[in-house]
This record gives sequence, C-alpha cells and structure tokens, in this order.
Amino acid sequence: MTSHAVIAKVSDRPGMLHGLTKVLADHRANITYVDIPGGEPHLTTYFEFTLEDAPLDAVLADLRNVPGVASVVETPSFAKIYGKRIIVMGGGAQVGQVALGAISEADRHNIRGERISVDTIPLVGEQELAAAVRSVVRLPRVKLLVLAGALMGGEIAEAVAEVRKQGLYVISLNMAGSVPDAADLVVSDPVQAGVMAVMAIADTARFDLMRQLKKRY
Repeated sequence: MTSHAVIAKVSDRPGMLHGLTKVLADHRANITYVDIPGGEPHLTTYFEFTLEDAPLDAVLADLRNVPGVASVVETPSFAKIYGKRIIVMGGGAQVGQVALGAISEADRHNIRGERISVDTIPLVGEQELAAAVRSVVRLPRVKLLVLAGALMGGEIAEAVAEVRKQGLYVISLNMAGSVPDAADLVVSDPVQAGVMAVMAIADTARFDLMRQLKKRY
C-alpha cells in the first residue's frame, strides 16, 4: 500500500464530491482523510488515500476528467508536514505555560526528523470543556491531550474517561477536582507537563507513558 495526498480545485456545485470519490473507489483507493476548506473562485478539496495496485498517474488523470474539476495536483500529506498533534486546553495562563514546554521540546525533536505540532485553546466552563474534550478524538492526527487549569471535574472527568477508552492519552495538571484522577498522568509543573507530553508521543524520545500511568509528579 502506498500513501498519497491530492488537492483538487473544483466547481462549487452538487455532486462534485461524489464524482471525485467515485474515481477513487474505481481505482480501489482507501480514503483516509477528506477536507473541504472552500475558497474562491473554486472549492479546494483535499484527499489522503492509499493505493494497492493502481498507479497514481492514472488516478490523477481520471480525477481531472471529472466534470467541474479545474485542477488536481499531488501534495505532501498533513501527516508529513504537521505530523502528530498535541492539544492543550484549559485556563489561559496554564495553557500558555504548557505550550511553552511543549513547543520547546517539540522543536528539539523536530530538528531530528520528527513532526510534532502543538495546538492550544484557552477555555473555561464545565460544559464547554467537556464538549471540547469529547471533540478532540474527531480531530485528525491527535495523539495526546493536556488539560491545564486550576479546577476541573464533573462532566469533564467523564469526558476524559470516554476519550481514554478510544485510545487518546490524557495528561492533567495537578489541580482541584476529579480530572487528575481520571487522567493517565498528573504533572504539577505546567512547563514540565508540556515537555512530557511531547516525549510521550515522540519516536525519538525514550519515554514510555504506559509505564507512568496514574503517577503524579
């Protein structure tokens, strides 16, 4: 199986996505990610897919022949450019400190060939944070979530338990509330939490989060 990514500029009209995906299906391509960010004067449709036998040139040619398609070009995939993602959410001051550690550590690994990106969202409120936690698993390439705040519990802890069951690692700052008990790892220093988050998902780091489960630092 070979992995590919393409960008198609298409007319903004009904049936365009069906026409593109039909071509991919005809070539037995397995679509792994789709994004339609929009734009003028044409919509931009981005696909990531794998091919087993079909040559990419034949796929590109058939995609370009779909009515309404202005252009189709191969492009590096998001995984190659942005790589694995860490999401940091919670109180603004704590989020900023976690990001400081995570970005500094990610830079150290990225210059050695890794691709790790850090996304942040300052957010308050139990319902808002619980919804955001549950939504993280729908984002592409996310490997780990850091919850940074002074007080988190209730429905947020329930959301943490749900996403952990879906395979997402969760690091929590040592804070009041039930979220630290629900997380995989608890770290008191926010900068250190960011560093450990990157080390937990970096292939170039010797740090096994599974050996640290339910520990507090």
